[in-house]
Amino acid sequence: MRAPIGLKIRNQRKSLGYSQSNFAKMLGISPSYLNLIEANKRDVGGTLLQTIASKLDIALDELTGENEQRLLSALEEIFTDPALESLKMGADEARDLVATNPRAARALHQTYRAFAEAVAEADAYSNRLKSDPLLAELLHQMLSQITAVRSSAEILTDVPDLEASEQQRFHTMVSRESRALSDVAQTLIDQFEGEAGRNRSLTPARELDDLIVEQKNYFPTLEAKAVELRAGFAQRGSVVEADLITQLRAEFGIEVKRVAQLARSETGFPMQYRFDAKDKILWFQGSATLATRQFQLARLYGELKARKQLMALVNDERLSTPASRRLAVRALGSYLAGALIFPYEDFLREAEQSSYDIDYLSQRYAASFEQVAHRLVTLRQPGAEGIPFGFLRADPSGRLSKHFPLPGMAWPNAGHGCPLWTLFDAFRHPNEVVRQTVSYPDGGRYLMLAKSFAKRADRFQSRPLYTSVMLVCDVLYADQTVYGKGMSLDNPQVDVPVGPTCRMCIRRSCESRQEEMFTGAGGVHTVRMPLTEMNFDIGET
Repeated sequence: MRAPIGLKIRNQRKSLGYSQSNFAKMLGISPSYLNLIEANKRDVGGTLLQTIASKLDIALDELTGENEQRLLSALEEIFTDPALESLKMGADEARDLVATNPRAARALHQTYRAFAEAVAEADAYSNRLKSDPLLAELLHQMLSQITAVRSSAEILTDVPDLEASEQQRFHTMVSRESRALSDVAQTLIDQFEGEAGRNRSLTPARELDDLIVEQKNYFPTLEAKAVELRAGFAQRGSVVEADLITQLRAEFGIEVKRVAQLARSETGFPMQYRFDAKDKILWFQGSATLATRQFQLARLYGELKARKQLMALVNDERLSTPASRRLAVRALGSYLAGALIFPYEDFLREAEQSSYDIDYLSQRYAASFEQVAHRLVTLRQPGAEGIPFGFLRADPSGRLSKHFPLPGMAWPNAGHGCPLWTLFDAFRHPNEVVRQTVSYPDGGRYLMLAKSFAKRADRFQSRPLYTSVMLVCDVLYADQTVYGKGMSLDNPQVDVPVGPTCRMCIRRSCESRQEEMFTGAGGVHTVRMPLTEMNFDIGET
């Protein structure tokens, strides 16, 4: 669903004193077409939208209302929640609320996020109670002690002729079991309080999402710092592994070593690299690829050299907790690594000259498909933008694990996406780029391209861990890419009909449907929504 751009155009036009017919002449369009635009009955973009912004003396970003689009998408997804579904609110209500009372819309969004986090904590407690042996034992102890106290109290109440010594014995038993029950209860409370502190990861991640999306995943101070840092390297046109190793040793006394197998992290995840700050050694597992080694060397070097710039960015009021700031340091360090390895101007020029051939760019910069895809979505420098891409990564279960929004395109806030996306089809064609044009229920058309690959195994017994990465762009840009060659870009009949996710998709006859769709006010509705904020990590894991 589009943000109410037409309303902004109409209000700004009237404030400048232009009649609809006069303003239409200034734009070179008919008054009837302008009327449809202002009534939000026609989408507007490209050169026409830029001309409108120029004539109205308003910033293009302000006119397109990307923040409003994100809010619209968030409200649309909120209304699909089972807790609110009975209210029958849908796309029309979301649009009206954002258009007429945006502050109330943001308040609803923030309240729902707090509710979702509370539910997540409750689920965590529930799972902990079901699976944690310590908590199960504590509850068992409490039940036993409550039973003992109750039994003793009933005897003291129901048996009036107890001897004094027996009464004293039962009183002592009640006192002892009560103290024990109090101790167990305090231990249980301590466990819950500790768990509450550890389960606030939703908020830091979403705060980081908000920061990245609002910046459009473009950080000019880090781009400038990358230019400065590259000047200190050998003049080869790019930063390579050997240069990074030399600079880390010369400037910081850091050695780089490889070992057959690294120990797993504290969280149980396998590790391909680890930095020992005390001994100043960056360890790499033997199976780590050149692309991984080069990227992590660049990230460490960037974090050490650009500490001031990174701290200035993470000391942002949008990052309200130490946890969110720690996540931001790592994400922005990964951004800087990408800016070091892929110089903005050179990389954009080569991307355009190669028609955005990701495999070619991977070979050119000794980088992975995912690293190149990441860099492509950061090419948002005003006046020197690349093709606007959306980015998604998924594991074989279908879980979306990394993402960046494409404004105007519907995407779920969490969980799983449409099973018909090429993101998932790529798992059936490992190491091959799979492409398709798709149509959304609202008529929006996109080019999707994806590739799946496995992390290199570190030993015979290791099972390959597959990942799929997908880039998406509006079909209007498809002919600028190598992936649009030979496709019927002007024929919607050959598109694969897809949606955002089953619950938010209105295609009743889809054979791939896995979940009942949400129906808002007035029954089924057609919407066009942008991506909402999602858990996003800029760098390669």
